[in-house]
Amino acid sequence: MASDYRRELFSALQALQAEKGISQEDAITSLKDTLVTAYKKNFEGETNVEVDVDPEKQEFNLLQIKEVIPDGDMIDPYSEIYLKDAREINSAYEAGDQIKFEINPRDFGRLAAQSGKNKSTQTIREKEKEAIHARYEGFEHEIVSVRVAREDQRFLWVTMPDGQEAAMGDKDRIPGETYKTGDPIKVLINRVEDSATRGPQIYVSRTSPELVKRLFEQEVPEVYDGTVVIESIAREAGDRSKVAVRTTDSNLDPIGTLVGTRGSRVQAVVNELHGENMDIVEWVEDEAQYIANALNPAEVVDVIFSPDNDNEVTVIVPDYQLSLAIGKRGQNARLAAKLTKFKIDIKSETQAENDPQLQAILEESAKYAEEEDQSDETDEALEDETEYADANEYFSEGADQSDASEEEKTSESAEESSSAEEDSSKAKAKMTEAEVKEAQDEFAAALKNVDFDAILEEKEGDDNKKSDDK
Repeated sequence: MASDYRRELFSALQALQAEKGISQEDAITSLKDTLVTAYKKNFEGETNVEVDVDPEKQEFNLLQIKEVIPDGDMIDPYSEIYLKDAREINSAYEAGDQIKFEINPRDFGRLAAQSGKNKSTQTIREKEKEAIHARYEGFEHEIVSVRVAREDQRFLWVTMPDGQEAAMGDKDRIPGETYKTGDPIKVLINRVEDSATRGPQIYVSRTSPELVKRLFEQEVPEVYDGTVVIESIAREAGDRSKVAVRTTDSNLDPIGTLVGTRGSRVQAVVNELHGENMDIVEWVEDEAQYIANALNPAEVVDVIFSPDNDNEVTVIVPDYQLSLAIGKRGQNARLAAKLTKFKIDIKSETQAENDPQLQAILEESAKYAEEEDQSDETDEALEDETEYADANEYFSEGADQSDASEEEKTSESAEESSSAEEDSSKAKAKMTEAEVKEAQDEFAAALKNVDFDAILEEKEGDDNKKSDDK
């Protein structure tokens, strides 16, 4: 039967296992380290010790190992024993043999016991840190519900569901948000770091674009199961986010799916982010159309790609929508650039007309488009002639009807064009020169705040990833 002090020691170890999540193996290692430390303290640093532990019987033995030496040659009485003394124990012992002697840990004294306790505590803390790091390392970039614990000069501290504390720095806090102790909030686990001095530290965020994605996964089953895919998110936390989505089901509207009935789904995300506006746009493979979608709610007349740089575009908008396209403090243009990973230059129709370089590009594009149309018409004519070689009379009769139809369409087209020009002139008159200049200045100032190098690097990374996937 285990002695009382042995039973008490094992009970304490079991309590530590339950409270700190320490494995039995680690607890036994801690016990061994404690006893060895105490032995060294009591026997002047000697290392000739062995610990034998039986967790099932809740027993352990501390064994001092001594080497049998010839009589008269002893140097260290703690690790050596004379041959004559060894033979009193067993006459079969010879010089060089080792004998194990059981030691009572109670004989170590108070100081040695305290030293062993400190060593045990240190070992358990190290194992606890390792357990925390292993538990949370696999949950990076996942969303978790926490409660506000306290705040100091550097961090807002929150309590995780298992009681572990995590830190949220200023840059990870939504501007304007205030927190009170006990407030429930949702955060994203940004990273888990392991410091030799402080141990594992969990950092969480409320400003990461990934948080928006995780919130939609919680609210929209189609996003969670992959039927609707969030391709990109551009966010200015606390103010506005743009979310680009596509669907793998042609019968499903990706934007309507995220919005939900009467806006219930998107509103749940907005409420969690304390009123942050959400622009949901459709992602399409056509880059020009995608850029136009990203500038929503502004109307886009044309998207012109730079001949010198594949990642730069000029977007032309109606004069009266220039301010809308740029957005307040340039926000709409800035978020569109982040979302699409293109450097976007926005010009009104009047500005485009007065830009010789832009007009040259437009003329070249129009010429190329005209050649494409003519090529298509030629191909169609050849196909028709091959297929209906014996129906010349039919086509001859239909030619007059076709010509008449074309004349009617041309007339209608001219009327529509004239009407559109009148509407455009009226729309342009709505914006004074001073307003245009103000919008231009605001846009130029906004572009200074966009790190286009970082955006383009991210785009190259995404392109490489898509290429690898293929």
